Amino acid sequence: MTVQAFDWMGTSIPFRAGESIAAALDAAGIRTFGADTSGQETRYFCGIGACQCCVVRVDGVVREACVTTAIAGMRVEALEKCRG
Repeated sequence: MTVQAFDWMGTSIPFRAGESIAAALDAAGIRTFGADTSGQETRYFCGIGACQCCVVRVDGVVREACVTTAIAGMRVEALEKCRG
């Protein structure tokens, strides 16, 4: 069986088919996703995209990690890493 993975800040994160980015990060022991643009810590909270507490950059685009399906090879970063 081939393990699928995406990149999280330089670390390869494995995931199962159909799994969200947030669920894969949580399974890997990553509980917080860095600060948002206002300096508030982001994390996996509601799991349905309502609270927007899990925002990350996916291949340069801001997405909610809990409702974004993980895709092999994608690059996921904390928002603060990308601020100028």
